[in-house]
Amino acid sequence: MIVQACINGARPSDFHPLLPLTIDAVVRDAAASVAAGAAELHVHPRESDGKESLAAVDEAVGAIRRVCPGTLIGVSTGAWIEGDREKTREAIRRWRVLPDYASVNLSEDDAPGIMQLLRQKGIGIEVGLASVADAERYISLDDHEQVFRVLIELDDEQDFQRACDIADGIINVLRDSRVKRPILLHGFDETVWPFVRMARERRYSTRIGLEDGKHLPGGTIANDNAGLVTAAVAIFRGHSN
Repeated sequence: MIVQACINGARPSDFHPLLPLTIDAVVRDAAASVAAGAAELHVHPRESDGKESLAAVDEAVGAIRRVCPGTLIGVSTGAWIEGDREKTREAIRRWRVLPDYASVNLSEDDAPGIMQLLRQKGIGIEVGLASVADAERYISLDDHEQVFRVLIELDDEQDFQRACDIADGIINVLRDSRVKRPILLHGFDETVWPFVRMARERRYSTRIGLEDGKHLPGGTIANDNAGLVTAAVAIFRGHSN
């Protein structure tokens, strides 16, 4: 059970005053999140214009490693980042400063191809499941156990009960298929804190940060990523409800 910090994601610059988009801001928030108790980091590297870019992975991962040695760093491979299958694959092929793992969304057409490419480069795979169909596709892959972690993420469902039903459906598919990989469960906006608590109750890992939401459990807007991490770590340690 760990708390991962997801410090920026695809959020627009006006989502929060301290959303880290520049390399200096990403490094600052990465260090502060680790100091607040985050065991891992998940980042969406950006170019100088603030646009997400797989080409920016080398610089971002290298800079974070210098200030957070020993902390696992993950990145996204979302198809929207480059907007083209071959551009996505070529950008990943060009990585030289490798992340410890990369997230792959099973809802995306080229997910199996991206997973194969990551394995060839020795990068761990955090396989993202957002529906029962994603879970069924995942377990149909011959090498589905060769992943770092299973990530259950329900960004599109804001009703907590419906989100729970989807999560339970995914978990049932994994359980029926005897999948042994660790699970990280997280919500988005309205479901962030209920899923942090559920993850703790079920002994799954979770994640928190401005990628997933900006409010603290009490409803106020967090000062920064470190404030969100502090609150999630307190819940995991049983110091907060």
